[in-house]
Amino acid sequence: MVDQVKLATPTSKNTSTIPQGTLSDREMEVLRLIVEGYSNPEIAKALYLSEHTVKTYVRGIMNKLLVNDRVQAAVLALRSGLVG
Repeated sequence: MVDQVKLATPTSKNTSTIPQGTLSDREMEVLRLIVEGYSNPEIAKALYLSEHTVKTYVRGIMNKLLVNDRVQAAVLALRSGLVG
């Protein structure tokens, strides 16, 4: 029955589940721009980096935060207080 189906919700994460100092200063800069909605080319232009370098940073951020995409990284960053 439809009323018995539970919606899947992501587990709530807070700063205690993300080790302090996990992300480098540059990764934090990239993460802040991801949260602001910047695309990889926009991040590259803002930080004077190549798009390839930005992709490398984004991949590293997602690996360290254990998320599958940049939207999940942004949500986690906001919910955990990594960026404000």
